[in-house]
Amino acid sequence: MDHIANLRRMGLFDARVPRYTSYPPATAFNAQVGSDFQRDNLGKLDPAVPVSVYIHIPFCERLCWFCACATQGTTTLKPVENYLRVVKMELALLAQTLPAGVRMGQMHWGGGTPTILPPDMIRELAQAVMAVIPPAPDFQFSVEIDPTLVDDAKIAMLADVGMTRASIGIQDFAPDVQAAIGREQSFATTKACVDSLRAAGITSLNADLVYGLPHQTPDKMADTLAQVRLLDPDRIALFGYAHVPNFSKRQKLIPDAALPGEEARYALAQQAANGFAKAGYLPIGIDHFGKPDDSLTIAMQSGRLRRNFQGYTDDTCPTLIGIGASSISQYDAGYVQNASATAAYIARIEAGDLAGHRGYAMGPQDRLRAQAINMLMCDFEIDINALSKHPDADILTPVHQSVLEDFAGFVEREGQKIKIFPAGKVLTRIIANAYDGFNAMAARYSQAS
Repeated sequence: MDHIANLRRMGLFDARVPRYTSYPPATAFNAQVGSDFQRDNLGKLDPAVPVSVYIHIPFCERLCWFCACATQGTTTLKPVENYLRVVKMELALLAQTLPAGVRMGQMHWGGGTPTILPPDMIRELAQAVMAVIPPAPDFQFSVEIDPTLVDDAKIAMLADVGMTRASIGIQDFAPDVQAAIGREQSFATTKACVDSLRAAGITSLNADLVYGLPHQTPDKMADTLAQVRLLDPDRIALFGYAHVPNFSKRQKLIPDAALPGEEARYALAQQAANGFAKAGYLPIGIDHFGKPDDSLTIAMQSGRLRRNFQGYTDDTCPTLIGIGASSISQYDAGYVQNASATAAYIARIEAGDLAGHRGYAMGPQDRLRAQAINMLMCDFEIDINALSKHPDADILTPVHQSVLEDFAGFVEREGQKIKIFPAGKVLTRIIANAYDGFNAMAARYSQAS
């Protein structure tokens, strides 16, 4: 109880802070940074350094009520076909802008529901991307999979065009929890998907779970964890549900009264983390777990773990090119997000321009803060010596001191490092927020717990 009281005192159950998949957070993006910035950075890329590519497929046959992603429902393939046509137009614009010889180290398809694409469209999209940005050696290709909207033919085609990792959406297996979030998905359906993926030679499987959902209880979580263990994924992502109905209108279908309270939500997260540990998974950052031989686990152990818009990654490519509506690109100089609404994205591309409509140009102090926050999010420590190489390093000296004082008992200074104790790792986003130059921004983030 004292531990819970201390966490409450630190703000764990009240604070709303960014997930820090980028710094600065996307809430700091502005309309002054757009397609001109995008074009300039694309043209400056070094062909000798591979890039990563993210493709956003914003369509779903069903809209899950808990989801706050940029998605839209459809019952036919007609809008999907039109969208694919425009994505190919965007790729043609990229081909005109990119230096010759740029190659792709990693590609990720997200959504929405990428597996809404039938096999012929899967092939068409993959070939269109690879014609503009060919795969580099050791190319990795991951796809978000909805087990209720995939079959053997789609999986076979994904494998044929080079998919190496599948990210399987599960969230929770309890029927009443699924009904409350608009996502019915049986264990049998999910198991059939996993079996099909493995039969197709896809050996790297990631399972996505969510805690803090309506009607979740410890007993239901225990049942879900037992079923996930039967699926034997290589990696597990455990995300806290962000209830932001003012931002995501569909979340208004989820009654506030059905959501677990702050301490119950925290207990569910700890129950899951302990269950993964007993099953042999190692914790990675604040919300991932991997088998000892998983590439993300190895990246963590070797100090190569990073954060980007997909969360934790072992991706070593310094540039991420986002393609499609709402996709975010990351360059050395900053970020650019494509127009979020599908119609606005299509209008920009059909007008012959790149789709970037807002972003952020990084300054020297932004880079310093980004480095410090990435250290905390990935390694649970601040390396003051490494930061001291930056010409503006002194601006963080009072922040270091404040963190040591404000989070006493959860952090300590050890030589030239500030380390978060194991008991304080749940506070990592709050501690990182101390290094955020935008931490007073009036924005509604997800709760820290």
